[in-house]
Amino acid sequence: MSTVTIASNHADAEAAEKVEQHHAEMAGRLDLLTGDVVRAARTDRAEAARQELLSWLRDELVPHATAEEQTLYPAAAQITETRLLVEAMLAEHVLIHRLVADLEAASDPVEAAAVARALETVFDSHLAKENDQLIPTLVATPDCSVAEMLEGMHELLGGHVDHGEDDHAAEASQGGHQCACGGHDEAGLPELDARTIPHAIRHATIFGALDGLRPGAGLLLTADHDPLPLLAQLEQRAPGGYTVDYRQAGPDVWQLELARKA
Repeated sequence: MSTVTIASNHADAEAAEKVEQHHAEMAGRLDLLTGDVVRAARTDRAEAARQELLSWLRDELVPHATAEEQTLYPAAAQITETRLLVEAMLAEHVLIHRLVADLEAASDPVEAAAVARALETVFDSHLAKENDQLIPTLVATPDCSVAEMLEGMHELLGGHVDHGEDDHAAEASQGGHQCACGGHDEAGLPELDARTIPHAIRHATIFGALDGLRPGAGLLLTADHDPLPLLAQLEQRAPGGYTVDYRQAGPDVWQLELARKA
């Protein structure tokens, strides 16, 4: 669900939008990585998929949660309307950390897949509370400057990820294809259904998933219209960086294979 956010000033309105967009990118990335763990559970790629997800959790999600606890949450805890919400969200952070530990300790691929799905569900619910309740309350409070709180906080606002020479070198050292999506193997491409994503964060969610692809990897995007505006934005973000192959072109459903060029 997308909500209308009333901010006390323009800077806070822009900060709130950046946070929501970054949340959408993180959700898209987690969806792709989790799907890979589930699809790979009964293949020889199971451990690689689990490690890829764990790496993203340690490098992106956990620092993001820590940054929230140091900036947004203390301010929101001082507001009557969000005090109990902050307590609940801190409890969810504890649960998220526990699930990350469970994923790391999982004894077999099927268990890892179950934990990954549970973590994705908790995270999606957590982001909805932040986007629909916590952030709107903060930016509507004149005594809080969300823009100042988030200044320089990469872990909260994120940024476009550029997989460059380091990724190519890593692939070469590991003997070839490595991806966060399942690649073009027997497990099939990961699928992202844009029809289930709220319109306000749809493009950001898709970009988050695409940013998580390694060179040579791809995903299958399903939409209820020809996503030409999305493709135009993708070309602006990464000129010539992706190939596009229409598998189905309407009239009710469009499916496109989007692959990151090697």
